[in-house]
Amino acid sequence: MRVTLWLTFGLVAGIGGGVGAVFAAPVLTPKVVQEISASYTFPGKPPAIAWPASGQAALAFDGLGRLGTSGPATTAVPIASVAKVLTAYQILTDHPLAPGASGPTLTVEHAEAAAYGWQYAQGQSLVPVKSGERLTERQALQALLLASADNVAQILARWDSGSVPAFLARINRTAVRLGMAHSRYTDPSGLDRGTVSTALDQLLLAQKAMRIPAFAELVAEKGAVIPVAGSIHNFNTLLGRDGVVGIKTGSTMAAGGCLMFAADVPAGPNGATRRLFGVVLGQPGSSSTILPHALAAAQRLVESARSVVMTATVVPAAREVAIVSEAMRADRALAPPAAVTVIGWPGLRYVLRVSGSPSEAVLTVREQGEPGNQVVSSLR
Repeated sequence: MRVTLWLTFGLVAGIGGGVGAVFAAPVLTPKVVQEISASYTFPGKPPAIAWPASGQAALAFDGLGRLGTSGPATTAVPIASVAKVLTAYQILTDHPLAPGASGPTLTVEHAEAAAYGWQYAQGQSLVPVKSGERLTERQALQALLLASADNVAQILARWDSGSVPAFLARINRTAVRLGMAHSRYTDPSGLDRGTVSTALDQLLLAQKAMRIPAFAELVAEKGAVIPVAGSIHNFNTLLGRDGVVGIKTGSTMAAGGCLMFAADVPAGPNGATRRLFGVVLGQPGSSSTILPHALAAAQRLVESARSVVMTATVVPAAREVAIVSEAMRADRALAPPAAVTVIGWPGLRYVLRVSGSPSEAVLTVREQGEPGNQVVSSLR
Protein backbone atom coordinates (compact mmCIF):
# COMPACT_ATOMS: atom_id res chain seq x y z
CA MET A 1 0.00 0.00 0.00
CA ARG A 2 1.32 3.41 -0.95
CA VAL A 3 0.56 6.54 1.09
CA THR A 4 1.19 9.93 -0.44
CA LEU A 5 2.18 12.71 1.95
CA TRP A 6 2.77 16.28 0.91
CA LEU A 7 3.94 18.74 3.66
CA THR A 8 5.63 22.10 3.38
CA PHE A 9 8.02 23.01 6.21
CA GLY A 10 9.60 26.41 6.78
CA LEU A 11 11.26 28.56 9.41
CA VAL A 12 10.06 32.11 9.97
CA ALA A 13 11.00 34.82 12.35
CA GLY A 14 8.57 35.01 15.23
CA ILE A 15 7.51 37.94 17.34
CA GLY A 16 10.41 39.29 19.41
CA GLY A 17 13.09 37.94 17.09
CA GLY A 18 12.61 34.24 17.78
CA VAL A 19 12.39 31.59 15.17
CA GLY A 20 9.20 29.57 14.75
CA ALA A 21 8.21 26.59 12.65
CA VAL A 22 5.22 26.86 10.31
CA PHE A 23 3.59 23.77 8.80
CA ALA A 24 1.51 24.33 5.67
CA ALA A 25 -1.74 22.40 5.31
CA PRO A 26 -1.47 19.22 3.20
CA VAL A 27 -2.26 19.51 -0.49
CA LEU A 28 -5.60 17.71 -0.60
CA THR A 29 -6.43 17.80 -4.32
CA PRO A 30 -6.38 14.19 -5.58
CA LYS A 31 -4.64 13.36 -8.85
CA VAL A 32 -5.18 10.60 -11.40
CA VAL A 33 -1.85 9.11 -12.48
CA GLN A 34 -1.69 6.83 -15.53
CA GLU A 35 0.13 3.57 -14.77
CA ILE A 36 0.05 1.78 -18.13
CA SER A 37 1.91 2.35 -21.37
CA ALA A 38 0.72 5.23 -23.51
CA SER A 39 0.45 3.06 -26.63
CA TYR A 40 -0.23 -0.41 -27.97
CA THR A 41 0.96 -1.74 -31.33
CA PHE A 42 -0.41 -4.89 -32.93
CA PRO A 43 2.47 -7.37 -33.11
CA GLY A 44 3.64 -9.19 -36.21
CA LYS A 45 4.90 -8.47 -39.70
CA PRO A 46 3.14 -5.91 -41.92
CA PRO A 47 0.17 -7.52 -43.69
CA ALA A 48 0.67 -9.04 -47.12
CA ILE A 49 -1.90 -7.44 -49.42
CA ALA A 50 -2.53 -8.65 -53.00
CA TRP A 51 -1.99 -5.26 -54.61
CA PRO A 52 -2.54 -5.03 -58.39
CA ALA A 53 0.61 -5.12 -60.49
CA SER A 54 -0.29 -1.93 -62.36
CA GLY A 55 -2.40 1.17 -61.98
CA GLN A 56 -3.07 2.40 -58.46
CA ALA A 57 -5.09 1.20 -55.51
CA ALA A 58 -5.91 2.13 -51.92
CA LEU A 59 -7.60 0.37 -48.99
CA ALA A 60 -8.97 1.56 -45.66
CA PHE A 61 -11.10 0.13 -42.90
CA ASP A 62 -13.84 2.43 -41.71
CA GLY A 63 -12.72 3.92 -38.41
CA LEU A 64 -9.35 2.15 -38.50
CA GLY A 65 -7.51 4.19 -41.07
CA ARG A 66 -5.63 3.32 -44.21
CA LEU A 67 -4.44 -0.23 -44.77
CA GLY A 68 -2.14 0.82 -47.59
CA THR A 69 -1.76 1.92 -51.20
CA SER A 70 -0.07 0.73 -54.37
CA GLY A 71 1.17 2.50 -57.47
CA PRO A 72 1.28 6.31 -57.78
CA ALA A 73 -1.74 6.74 -55.52
CA THR A 74 -1.45 10.54 -55.42
CA THR A 75 -1.06 11.03 -59.20
CA ALA A 76 -4.27 12.24 -60.84
CA VAL A 77 -5.50 9.96 -63.64
CA PRO A 78 -8.78 9.55 -65.57
CA ILE A 79 -11.37 7.70 -63.50
CA ALA A 80 -14.13 6.90 -66.03
CA SER A 81 -17.59 6.27 -64.53
CA VAL A 82 -16.30 6.19 -60.96
CA ALA A 83 -16.81 9.96 -61.39
CA LYS A 84 -20.54 9.35 -61.14
CA VAL A 85 -20.16 8.77 -57.40
CA LEU A 86 -19.51 12.48 -56.80
CA THR A 87 -22.40 13.33 -59.14
CA ALA A 88 -24.71 11.13 -57.05
CA TYR A 89 -23.24 12.51 -53.82
CA GLN A 90 -24.01 16.06 -54.97
CA ILE A 91 -27.55 15.18 -56.06
CA LEU A 92 -28.29 13.51 -52.72
CA THR A 93 -26.76 16.42 -50.83
CA ASP A 94 -28.88 18.94 -52.70
CA HIS A 95 -32.00 16.74 -52.85
CA PRO A 96 -31.94 14.40 -49.82
CA LEU A 97 -33.70 11.10 -50.39
CA ALA A 98 -34.97 8.84 -47.63
CA PRO A 99 -34.18 5.14 -48.07
CA GLY A 100 -36.88 3.51 -50.18
CA ALA A 101 -38.38 6.87 -51.19
CA SER A 102 -38.91 7.92 -54.81
CA GLY A 103 -38.19 11.61 -54.34
CA PRO A 104 -39.16 14.43 -56.71
CA THR A 105 -39.72 13.95 -60.45
CA LEU A 106 -37.55 15.27 -63.26
CA THR A 107 -38.51 15.51 -66.93
CA VAL A 108 -36.28 14.62 -69.87
CA GLU A 109 -35.98 17.59 -72.20
CA HIS A 110 -36.28 17.34 -76.00
CA ALA A 111 -32.58 18.13 -76.63
CA GLU A 112 -31.51 15.49 -74.11
CA ALA A 113 -33.61 12.83 -75.80
CA ALA A 114 -32.48 13.93 -79.27
CA ALA A 115 -28.83 13.54 -78.25
CA TYR A 116 -29.25 9.81 -77.69
CA GLY A 117 -28.46 8.88 -81.30
CA TRP A 118 -25.03 10.52 -81.53
CA GLN A 119 -24.19 9.50 -77.94
CA TYR A 120 -24.90 5.90 -78.91
CA ALA A 121 -22.74 6.24 -82.01
CA GLN A 122 -19.86 7.34 -79.78
CA GLY A 123 -20.16 4.17 -77.75
CA GLN A 124 -21.26 5.88 -74.57
CA SER A 125 -22.85 3.96 -71.72
CA LEU A 126 -26.53 4.91 -71.96
CA VAL A 127 -30.12 4.09 -71.11
CA PRO A 128 -32.84 4.90 -73.67
CA VAL A 129 -34.82 8.07 -72.92
CA LYS A 130 -37.54 10.00 -74.72
CA SER A 131 -38.63 13.61 -74.70
CA GLY A 132 -41.04 14.37 -71.87
CA GLU A 133 -40.19 11.16 -70.00
CA ARG A 134 -40.62 11.56 -66.26
CA LEU A 135 -38.13 9.95 -63.91
CA THR A 136 -38.17 10.05 -60.15
CA GLU A 137 -34.93 11.04 -58.46
CA ARG A 138 -34.52 7.43 -57.35
CA GLN A 139 -34.98 6.07 -60.88
CA ALA A 140 -32.51 8.58 -62.29
CA LEU A 141 -29.94 7.63 -59.65
CA GLN A 142 -30.50 3.95 -60.41
CA ALA A 143 -29.78 4.65 -64.07
CA LEU A 144 -26.69 6.61 -63.05
CA LEU A 145 -25.22 4.17 -60.52
CA LEU A 146 -26.36 0.76 -61.74
CA ALA A 147 -26.53 1.11 -65.54
CA SER A 148 -23.80 3.82 -65.46
CA ALA A 149 -25.80 5.99 -67.87
CA ASP A 150 -23.72 8.89 -69.17
CA ASN A 151 -26.81 10.60 -70.58
CA VAL A 152 -28.60 10.51 -67.23
CA ALA A 153 -25.53 12.08 -65.59
CA GLN A 154 -26.04 15.03 -67.93
CA ILE A 155 -29.79 15.13 -67.21
CA LEU A 156 -29.27 15.08 -63.45
CA ALA A 157 -26.64 17.83 -63.70
CA ARG A 158 -29.03 20.10 -65.60
CA TRP A 159 -31.90 19.27 -63.21
CA ASP A 160 -29.80 20.06 -60.14
CA SER A 161 -28.03 23.24 -61.18
CA GLY A 162 -29.79 24.54 -64.30
CA SER A 163 -26.93 23.62 -66.61
CA VAL A 164 -24.05 21.16 -66.82
CA PRO A 165 -21.35 23.88 -66.43
CA ALA A 166 -23.05 25.18 -63.29
CA PHE A 167 -23.18 21.64 -61.91
CA LEU A 168 -19.49 21.07 -62.66
CA ALA A 169 -18.58 24.21 -60.75
CA ARG A 170 -20.67 22.90 -57.89
CA ILE A 171 -19.10 19.43 -57.71
CA ASN A 172 -15.58 20.81 -58.00
CA ARG A 173 -16.26 23.02 -54.99
CA THR A 174 -17.61 19.96 -53.19
CA ALA A 175 -14.46 18.00 -54.04
CA VAL A 176 -12.35 20.75 -52.49
CA ARG A 177 -14.56 20.83 -49.40
CA LEU A 178 -14.22 17.07 -48.98
CA GLY A 179 -10.42 17.30 -49.14
CA MET A 180 -10.04 15.74 -52.60
CA ALA A 181 -6.96 17.82 -53.38
CA HIS A 182 -5.93 16.01 -56.58
CA SER A 183 -9.34 15.80 -58.27
CA ARG A 184 -10.78 17.77 -61.16
CA TYR A 185 -14.17 17.10 -62.78
CA THR A 186 -14.71 18.28 -66.36
CA ASP A 187 -17.92 16.31 -66.93
CA PRO A 188 -20.51 14.68 -64.63
CA SER A 189 -20.08 11.15 -66.03
CA GLY A 190 -16.32 10.55 -66.27
CA LEU A 191 -16.44 9.95 -70.02
CA ASP A 192 -14.17 12.96 -70.55
CA ARG A 193 -10.54 11.99 -69.92
CA GLY A 194 -10.07 15.42 -68.34
CA THR A 195 -12.03 14.23 -65.31
CA VAL A 196 -9.17 13.03 -63.10
CA SER A 197 -8.61 11.94 -59.54
CA THR A 198 -6.51 9.59 -57.41
CA ALA A 199 -7.13 6.36 -55.55
CA LEU A 200 -6.74 8.20 -52.24
CA ASP A 201 -9.18 10.98 -53.16
CA GLN A 202 -11.74 8.44 -54.34
CA LEU A 203 -11.22 6.40 -51.17
CA LEU A 204 -12.13 9.48 -49.16
CA LEU A 205 -15.23 10.03 -51.29
CA ALA A 206 -16.30 6.39 -50.94
CA GLN A 207 -16.43 6.70 -47.18
CA LYS A 208 -18.34 9.98 -47.33
CA ALA A 209 -20.87 8.72 -49.88
CA MET A 210 -21.63 5.48 -48.05
CA ARG A 211 -22.62 7.46 -44.97
CA ILE A 212 -25.69 8.60 -46.95
CA PRO A 213 -28.24 5.81 -46.36
CA ALA A 214 -30.01 6.30 -49.70
CA PHE A 215 -26.70 6.11 -51.58
CA ALA A 216 -25.67 2.92 -49.77
CA GLU A 217 -29.07 1.41 -50.54
CA LEU A 218 -28.86 2.26 -54.25
CA VAL A 219 -25.36 0.93 -54.91
CA ALA A 220 -26.26 -2.37 -53.22
CA GLU A 221 -29.03 -3.05 -55.77
CA LYS A 222 -28.28 -5.65 -58.43
CA GLY A 223 -31.00 -4.37 -60.75
CA ALA A 224 -34.00 -2.09 -61.14
CA VAL A 225 -36.81 -1.18 -63.54
CA ILE A 226 -37.08 2.37 -64.91
CA PRO A 227 -39.38 3.98 -67.52
CA VAL A 228 -38.58 3.50 -71.23
CA ALA A 229 -35.35 1.57 -70.57
CA GLY A 230 -37.14 -1.12 -68.57
CA SER A 231 -34.92 -3.55 -66.65
CA ILE A 232 -31.37 -2.44 -65.93
CA HIS A 233 -28.59 -4.25 -64.09
CA ASN A 234 -25.61 -3.30 -61.97
CA PHE A 235 -22.21 -3.75 -63.65
CA ASN A 236 -20.62 -4.47 -60.27
CA THR A 237 -20.68 -8.28 -60.40
CA LEU A 238 -18.92 -8.55 -57.02
CA LEU A 239 -22.10 -7.53 -55.19
CA GLY A 240 -23.06 -10.09 -52.57
CA ARG A 241 -19.71 -11.93 -52.71
CA ASP A 242 -17.18 -11.75 -49.87
CA GLY A 243 -19.37 -9.16 -48.15
CA VAL A 244 -19.26 -6.65 -51.05
CA VAL A 245 -22.05 -4.06 -50.70
CA GLY A 246 -21.16 -1.55 -53.49
CA ILE A 247 -20.02 0.85 -54.99
CA LYS A 248 -19.24 1.84 -58.63
CA THR A 249 -17.54 0.52 -61.74
CA GLY A 250 -15.82 2.49 -64.49
CA SER A 251 -13.99 1.74 -67.71
CA THR A 252 -12.68 3.66 -70.70
CA MET A 253 -9.54 3.08 -72.70
CA ALA A 254 -8.13 6.32 -71.27
CA ALA A 255 -8.86 5.30 -67.66
CA GLY A 256 -8.50 1.53 -67.88
CA GLY A 257 -10.61 -0.60 -65.59
CA CYS A 258 -11.71 1.12 -62.39
CA LEU A 259 -13.71 0.16 -59.33
CA MET A 260 -14.66 1.85 -56.10
CA PHE A 261 -15.88 -0.79 -53.65
CA ALA A 262 -17.03 -1.46 -50.11
CA ALA A 263 -17.23 -4.78 -48.29
CA ASP A 264 -18.23 -5.86 -44.79
CA VAL A 265 -15.55 -8.24 -43.57
CA PRO A 266 -15.44 -10.34 -40.37
CA ALA A 267 -13.76 -8.48 -37.51
CA GLY A 268 -13.99 -9.63 -33.94
CA PRO A 269 -16.18 -12.14 -32.11
CA ASN A 270 -19.92 -12.81 -32.39
CA GLY A 271 -20.10 -12.23 -36.12
CA ALA A 272 -19.02 -8.58 -35.92
CA THR A 273 -17.93 -6.95 -39.17
CA ARG A 274 -15.94 -3.90 -40.17
CA ARG A 275 -16.46 -2.06 -43.44
CA LEU A 276 -13.57 -2.13 -45.89
CA PHE A 277 -13.31 0.59 -48.55
CA GLY A 278 -11.16 0.30 -51.62
CA VAL A 279 -10.39 1.87 -54.98
CA VAL A 280 -8.68 0.31 -58.00
CA LEU A 281 -7.77 2.53 -60.97
CA GLY A 282 -6.03 2.05 -64.30
CA GLN A 283 -6.27 -1.70 -64.80
CA PRO A 284 -4.96 -2.61 -68.27
CA GLY A 285 -6.47 -4.69 -71.04
CA SER A 286 -8.73 -4.43 -74.06
CA SER A 287 -12.09 -2.70 -74.10
CA SER A 288 -13.74 -5.98 -73.16
CA THR A 289 -11.29 -7.01 -70.41
CA ILE A 290 -10.36 -3.86 -68.48
CA LEU A 291 -13.47 -3.93 -66.28
CA PRO A 292 -13.20 -7.68 -65.51
CA HIS A 293 -9.55 -7.06 -64.62
CA ALA A 294 -10.55 -4.27 -62.21
CA LEU A 295 -13.21 -6.49 -60.63
CA ALA A 296 -10.72 -9.33 -60.23
CA ALA A 297 -8.11 -7.02 -58.69
CA ALA A 298 -10.68 -5.71 -56.21
CA GLN A 299 -11.75 -9.22 -55.27
CA ARG A 300 -8.16 -10.15 -54.49
CA LEU A 301 -7.83 -7.07 -52.33
CA VAL A 302 -10.98 -7.91 -50.38
CA GLU A 303 -9.84 -11.50 -49.84
CA SER A 304 -6.40 -10.49 -48.61
CA ALA A 305 -7.77 -7.73 -46.37
CA ARG A 306 -10.16 -10.20 -44.75
CA SER A 307 -7.19 -12.31 -43.65
CA VAL A 308 -5.25 -9.56 -41.85
CA VAL A 309 -7.87 -8.23 -39.41
CA MET A 310 -7.46 -9.49 -35.87
CA THR A 311 -8.66 -8.75 -32.36
CA ALA A 312 -6.43 -7.78 -29.42
CA THR A 313 -7.14 -7.22 -25.74
CA VAL A 314 -5.32 -4.02 -24.87
CA VAL A 315 -6.31 -4.07 -21.19
CA PRO A 316 -7.70 -7.16 -19.40
CA ALA A 317 -10.67 -6.75 -17.07
CA ALA A 318 -9.74 -5.42 -13.62
CA ARG A 319 -6.17 -4.60 -14.76
CA GLU A 320 -4.87 -1.52 -12.91
CA VAL A 321 -4.41 1.31 -15.42
CA ALA A 322 -4.15 4.31 -13.08
CA ILE A 323 -4.05 5.32 -9.44
CA VAL A 324 -5.78 8.09 -7.54
CA SER A 325 -3.04 9.81 -5.54
CA GLU A 326 -4.18 11.95 -2.62
CA ALA A 327 -2.41 13.42 0.43
CA MET A 328 -2.70 11.50 3.68
CA ARG A 329 -4.53 8.64 1.96
CA ALA A 330 -3.55 5.34 0.49
CA ASP A 331 -3.37 5.29 -3.31
CA ARG A 332 -6.50 3.86 -4.94
CA ALA A 333 -6.23 1.74 -8.08
CA LEU A 334 -8.46 2.35 -11.09
CA ALA A 335 -9.33 -0.40 -13.57
CA PRO A 336 -11.87 -1.02 -16.36
CA PRO A 337 -14.78 -3.27 -15.35
CA ALA A 338 -14.45 -5.30 -18.57
CA ALA A 339 -11.65 -6.12 -20.98
CA VAL A 340 -10.83 -3.36 -23.48
CA THR A 341 -10.60 -4.96 -26.93
CA VAL A 342 -9.73 -3.43 -30.30
CA ILE A 343 -9.35 -4.70 -33.83
CA GLY A 344 -6.54 -4.03 -36.25
CA TRP A 345 -3.63 -5.60 -38.09
CA PRO A 346 0.13 -5.97 -37.48
CA GLY A 347 1.76 -2.59 -37.10
CA LEU A 348 -1.42 -0.64 -36.33
CA ARG A 349 -0.82 1.57 -33.28
CA TYR A 350 -3.31 2.64 -30.63
CA VAL A 351 -2.83 5.47 -28.14
CA LEU A 352 -3.96 4.89 -24.53
CA ARG A 353 -4.89 7.83 -22.33
CA VAL A 354 -6.45 8.10 -18.86
CA SER A 355 -8.32 11.33 -18.27
CA GLY A 356 -11.05 12.85 -16.11
CA SER A 357 -11.49 13.45 -12.41
CA PRO A 358 -10.91 10.68 -9.83
CA SER A 359 -14.65 10.08 -9.63
CA GLU A 360 -15.20 10.10 -13.41
CA ALA A 361 -11.93 8.82 -14.84
CA VAL A 362 -12.00 7.09 -18.22
CA LEU A 363 -9.56 5.15 -20.37
CA THR A 364 -9.57 6.15 -24.05
CA VAL A 365 -7.98 3.80 -26.56
CA ARG A 366 -7.72 5.57 -29.92
CA GLU A 367 -6.19 4.48 -33.20
CA GLN A 368 -3.34 6.83 -33.94
CA GLY A 369 -4.33 9.24 -36.68
CA GLU A 370 -8.05 8.32 -36.60
CA PRO A 371 -9.74 10.41 -33.87
CA GLY A 372 -13.15 8.97 -34.70
CA ASN A 373 -12.13 5.40 -33.95
CA GLN A 374 -11.85 4.90 -30.24
CA VAL A 375 -12.96 2.81 -27.30
CA VAL A 376 -13.81 4.61 -24.06
CA SER A 377 -14.08 2.66 -20.80
CA SER A 378 -15.10 4.09 -17.42
CA LEU A 379 -12.69 3.31 -14.60
CA ARG A 380 -13.52 2.39 -11.07
